[in-house]
Amino acid sequence: MDLVEVVYGLSSRFPNEERYGLSSQVRRAVVSIPSNIAEGEGRNAPNDFARFLSIAHGSLREVETQLLISVRLKYLTEEDITNAMTLCEETGRITNGLKRSLQGRGKSG
Repeated sequence: MDLVEVVYGLSSRFPNEERYGLSSQVRRAVVSIPSNIAEGEGRNAPNDFARFLSIAHGSLREVETQLLISVRLKYLTEEDITNAMTLCEETGRITNGLKRSLQGRGKSG
């Protein structure tokens, strides 16, 4: 959720013409990360949780790409997105670790 807050702050700096474009897209992608994690965990089934973690990870990669695009379009600088990219990396490690943990449970159970 820290990543959501950071990305919302960054995307609020995009030009007004991006309100329904890149700004909207990056915001939807970043919100889907914790939303999919929560939904998957709420299913109480390791296979479902692992699937939702994969979806969350895909959304995470979308956010990273969209932030890089925002730099290429000169809406933000590399320095602007440093914290967000660090949070993306950390979130990726956590989701991958959770997914590996769940896959290990499925093999032994």
